[in-house]
Amino acid sequence: MLATYAGHTDHVFALAWSPSGHFIASGGRDGTVQIWHPQTGQRLRTFQGEHRYLLSLTWSPDARYIASGCTAGIVHVWEVSTGCIITTYRGHVRFVRCIAWTSGGRYIASGGDYGDSTVQIWEPFSGQLICTYRAQYRIFSVAWSPDNTVIASADFNGTVQSWNAFSGNPTLIYREHRGPVYAASWSPDGKAIVSGGQDAAGRIWSPASGKTLQTYRGHTQPIKTLSWSPDSAYVASGSDDSTVQVWSLTGRQIACYTGHKTWVRALAWSPRHNWIASAADKAVHLWQP
Repeated sequence: MLATYAGHTDHVFALAWSPSGHFIASGGRDGTVQIWHPQTGQRLRTFQGEHRYLLSLTWSPDARYIASGCTAGIVHVWEVSTGCIITTYRGHVRFVRCIAWTSGGRYIASGGDYGDSTVQIWEPFSGQLICTYRAQYRIFSVAWSPDNTVIASADFNGTVQSWNAFSGNPTLIYREHRGPVYAASWSPDGKAIVSGGQDAAGRIWSPASGKTLQTYRGHTQPIKTLSWSPDSAYVASGSDDSTVQVWSLTGRQIACYTGHKTWVRALAWSPRHNWIASAADKAVHLWQP
């Protein structure tokens, strides 16, 4: 383990590296977004808005802003340099479980869990709603395709659905999981999607055909979070079994991190370094696979 960050006072539910890889943002049950230096653990900023429990966060591609979602259905867009809220989006009813910014910076996708069950596409600086997708029950994960045109969203009913982000027209429904799908992520090269959930299986599949390319069964309990390596060659998965496992596109385990003592709820692979940040309980661990 390279470092431990223990700045939160309650469970950490969300992690994201800045696009440069120089900083990490974390958020959780204490209602705060905290930005800190990964190697020193120095906390640089703390944001606290209206949210009680924070569930999700994402950086803008220019690293100037962070968007965070909470149990009350509120999304705040923060200016990193000042800590000011520049947009408050209230399109969801409850539980903004997941959130993702397009690589071009123009749109945000946010997904609502229990009591909401929508994915909403909106403009981060005006709050204007562009599209609402209502075909799924309880959204746990949203991911943009690298070309910023298609959304992959994972749900309680065991599906990952891909659909046009601006028309809402579905393009594919993936049904190979048994039970809820808690995480789905598009590979950086756009060639594959990885998903994981209640069945403890990590599945890599083609977004074009829906064909399963690989199934990984290294975990003994549900997978709650996933992240690709920047070169699309490996996947890191975090589970209720308290481990983070790294595996290749052939399904071979590369590493197993056992430093956490409770369930792993968030992880993120650095975009610039071979480092992984993972969170369990109140702590974030930084380590190298």
